[in-house]
Amino acid sequence: MIRIEELGEAGLDRMGEIDRSEEVTYQYLFREGALHRERIDAQVPTWTPETIEKNRHMLLPILRKGGHCLGALAGDRLAGMAVLGGEWLGEEQDQLQMAFLYVSREYRRQGVARKLMDEICRLAREKQANQLYISATETDSALGFYFAYGCRLAPEVDKRLYALEPLDIHLVKDLK
Repeated sequence: MIRIEELGEAGLDRMGEIDRSEEVTYQYLFREGALHRERIDAQVPTWTPETIEKNRHMLLPILRKGGHCLGALAGDRLAGMAVLGGEWLGEEQDQLQMAFLYVSREYRRQGVARKLMDEICRLAREKQANQLYISATETDSALGFYFAYGCRLAPEVDKRLYALEPLDIHLVKDLK
């Protein structure tokens, strides 16, 4: 049984417990106003100390600005992690960033990502957000999940987030 818990800043120290590895058959590119699917056949490795530190460096300020780090736990094992930003985005300043979502390989396709997203959405609604803003990895599995969850392409891309991850696909999730 999976339970979702607030992990706080200390949760970032557990990121390496997540096996993010996967085989990627397709990726998406956004150009000329549309998504284009491209076959790539690539291997995504699990975290390295460098990628953990890079993500920790990116996520810590987000948490310190009112964000939340959630863990999906199976007993004591970390099955997944999600981070909700606390900084307002968008023209109307009514969006919060879903800054991070990973589920460990052995727990995928078991509803773990959905449980994490449900709690992220609940927290964002509690803060009166109208939308989540998601800068998603361009893989078929990530986008397949987000679109099935009800996300759609962002009508306006956040320039700061785009500059950080120019290959990401920018999405929004309506919360109201």
